[in-house]
Amino acid sequence: MSPSHSGKGKESGTARVLGSGASGVAELLVFHPVDTVAKRLMSNKGKVTFSALNSIVFRDYATASVGRKFFSLFPGLGYAAGYKIAQRIYKFGGQPWFNDIISRNYKDHFTSSFGERNGKMMIQACAGSLTGIGEVVLLPLDALKIKRQVNPEAFRGRGVLRIFLEEGTTLYRGWGWTVTRNAPGSFALFGGSAFTKEYMLGVTDYSQATWTQNFIASVTGAVASITVAAPLDTVKTRIQNANFEQKVSGWTVVRELVRNEGVSAFFKGLTPKILVVGPKLVFSYTLAQSLIPFFGKYV
Repeated sequence: MSPSHSGKGKESGTARVLGSGASGVAELLVFHPVDTVAKRLMSNKGKVTFSALNSIVFRDYATASVGRKFFSLFPGLGYAAGYKIAQRIYKFGGQPWFNDIISRNYKDHFTSSFGERNGKMMIQACAGSLTGIGEVVLLPLDALKIKRQVNPEAFRGRGVLRIFLEEGTTLYRGWGWTVTRNAPGSFALFGGSAFTKEYMLGVTDYSQATWTQNFIASVTGAVASITVAAPLDTVKTRIQNANFEQKVSGWTVVRELVRNEGVSAFFKGLTPKILVVGPKLVFSYTLAQSLIPFFGKYV
């Protein structure tokens, strides 16, 4: 997502929620299968070869028809919907909110420390980082989505309410690693996007950027974010996809991963993520930016 304008938006909060929520729904339906593939590649502890790729990605449906293979990439869609919609609403509304707070209270400090142009970018990046840290509240939905994608046996036929009641705080397992991953990842996302607009495209008022400029800035920021967060994202995924009763520490995952799979394993699943991140962000950002003003006419 490209940085939003630092000033107060013209649309109401309700319009922002409706527009960003709708973009989350559309993004989910289009990109959930790719996310499933990436998660399964990251969770695979064996060597990834071309011959084994089919069974790693499609699992029990490796020999099924093309149609059944495709629909097998939609496990945990209900959890993914809750997570993605809530995340998009929070992301679109949260970063500008943090940006306004920082600008209102600490703009002079950032300007004196980094200069006017760099200070503006640093505010965008720091606002994004704070937004990313706050996403930890959505961790249970993310954990359930990942388990459904890569370890459905952990559910044992239980429903969402029963899982929340029985598992409790275990759904927040890996929260520290999630915060550690989100802080630099969101910093790179918003900061990289702002840097691209400011220095590469010459855009000083981010709200006036063209669709093409938003596209270039969003892809640059997103690739930087995904790459920076990739190692910690792999650790977080390994922690979350374990059975509920199996408590695995992050450092244990790191030691076993390095010992058994090598350092390069930290970047498993990075390629499919990067390949989809450009169109994914352009799709969700453009749709949200179109729908929010539309809803703003009525609410």
